[in-house]
Order: sequence, then structure tokens, then C-alpha cells
Amino acid sequence: MMTRDTARLYGLADRGVIAPGMRADLNLIDLDTVALRRPEVRYDLPAGGRRIVQRADGYLATFVRGVQTFADGEPTGELPGRLVRGGLAGRGGRS
Repeated sequence: MMTRDTARLYGLADRGVIAPGMRADLNLIDLDTVALRRPEVRYDLPAGGRRIVQRADGYLATFVRGVQTFADGEPTGELPGRLVRGGLAGRGGRS
């Protein structure tokens, strides 16, 4: 219900539930082991720009469009997603 209602709020009709024809974006989480790690500063942006990265334990698998993108917190190399630019165009928002 939480994911369905959020997807509908943002006009994303193809996600938010597990059903045939939907995107199949899923996170498999072990609630007994979920925990945040210490934040790290990385200087890997263009021109040496910095960013703060905070990883987490307990995320067993992430799937985007039915393709596994993370396994035990590590990227698989698969990149099936794309940038989402709204979905609210029909309701007065920008697309």
C-alpha cells in the first residue's frame, strides 16, 4: 500500500505493486541485519568534486525492471533503469 500510493501520487502508473505488466522494482531486505555503515567521503566526481556515501547492510538483493542490480550490497553491473522525469504532466506538473 505504501509503495502503491506513493507511485500513484507521482503519476507512476507502472510501479508500486507486484503484478503482471508492472516494472518489478524490488528490494529484498533482511530486517534482522539491516544497519547503516559509517559515512565515507569520496572525491570521484568531475574536477575532483566530493560526495558523501553511506552504505547499508541487510539489503540482500535489488531488482530494477526485473533485473538484479545489487547482490548482498554490491553492484552486479546491470543498469536497466533510466532517469524518471515526473509523470505529473497531465496534472499541472512538469515532465
